[in-house]
Amino acid sequence: MPWLFGYPREKVAWYPTIDPEKCVKCGMCMNCGKSVFDWTEDGAKVARPYACVVGCTTCANLCMGNAITFPDIGKIRELYEKEGIWSKVKDQLDKEGKLIVIMSIP
Repeated sequence: MPWLFGYPREKVAWYPTIDPEKCVKCGMCMNCGKSVFDWTEDGAKVARPYACVVGCTTCANLCMGNAITFPDIGKIRELYEKEGIWSKVKDQLDKEGKLIVIMSIP
C-alpha cells in the first residue's frame, strides 16, 4: 500500500512504545500483521519499529493494559501536508485502479 508513496519510511517516527509498568502480558500485540513485536519473558518488545504501518494503532487500541502508545498523529498529518504526501498517495491509488467508481445496478 502506498501510505507514504515517494517518502522514505525510515524518516517517519511512527511506531509503538510499550510501558513495561502497564504491560499485563496479554499478548494482543502479537497479532500485529507486520510483526513489529517480539515476545520475550518480560512480554512484548518493539523489534521492528519501521515495519509498523504509519497511522495504525490497532495494537494500542486492543492492549488489555493500555501499555502501548504512539506519537501524536498531528505530527504525521503535518508531515503529509508539508511533503505533499496525500496527493502523491491519491495519484498512486488512482494509477493502481483503486479509485475507480463501481456503478451499482438498482
